[in-house]
Amino acid sequence: MIHAKSASIALSALAALGLAQAASAQEVKLTPEQIESNITADHEVDGKWFTKEDIPTFKVQEDGTVDWYTFSGFRRYNSECFVCHGPDGQGSTYAPALAKSMLRLDYYDVLGIVAGGKQQGNLVMPSFGDNKNVMCYLDDIYVYLKAMGMDAIPRGRPAKRADKPDAYKEQEDACMG
Repeated sequence: MIHAKSASIALSALAALGLAQAASAQEVKLTPEQIESNITADHEVDGKWFTKEDIPTFKVQEDGTVDWYTFSGFRRYNSECFVCHGPDGQGSTYAPALAKSMLRLDYYDVLGIVAGGKQQGNLVMPSFGDNKNVMCYLDDIYVYLKAMGMDAIPRGRPAKRADKPDAYKEQEDACMG
């Protein structure tokens, strides 16, 4: 009986792994309008890039240098989100892939889900609204995952990054207290 139960658990784990891998490999088809409004960097304010709709986004230079916020997002994602959502936002057997999801989800919906949490069936995303290590860097995590979802940066630590803007330091100090 123990062997049958172990086999059942193993098959369940393999099925979940397959679902997570399928979710991480999903392709997201965006229209040019969606790319323009949600992805394309239009303007920069104190080192932070925004779309025409004033939604935070990433900027990668031709030589592969990422903006500071994208680099910070990599660091913060790996310290706070990686455990559940897997490396580079690709998903795990425990939680869904995020990189491609960021391309479909509304920025303000993402803020609400992270701050307030979400439950869908047996899946539970806890609330991080009181966690300064998440909330003070949520835009950074968001733009990093968008860059990953668009395949604008390779997996792993970005090789080159812009310098940390003074405005970022001030905002970080104010938020962290």
